[in-house]
Amino acid sequence: MPMQLATENGKIDVADQVIAVIAGSAAMECYGLVGMASRKGLKDGIAELLGRENLSRGVEVRREGELMHLDLYVIVSYGTKISEVAHNIQSKVKYVLEEVVGLKVDFVNIFVQGVRVMK
Repeated sequence: MPMQLATENGKIDVADQVIAVIAGSAAMECYGLVGMASRKGLKDGIAELLGRENLSRGVEVRREGELMHLDLYVIVSYGTKISEVAHNIQSKVKYVLEEVVGLKVDFVNIFVQGVRVMK
């Protein structure tokens, strides 16, 4: 069910897929993030790294009333402080969704699915 925003000119329906793509794109701008991982979990003990065209597959969007709850499944770069990368992703995603789209974001949960060496 799409998120409805009411403006003085009418209603705007924003699909969960759009919110997921915006959240994934905002996360990809953060330093230390290699990419998004599949929500389906690990395949043979290795997280599947998603390409830029599949950013929404690494994001789960839930609604609790008017508040948004997001789960991001990510792969971080080796040698970076995981807690700092996760905090930066949380801040960036929350800021972008609140300022650009106008949504009220309650939680941005980060699930680190793996660590990769950047080439």
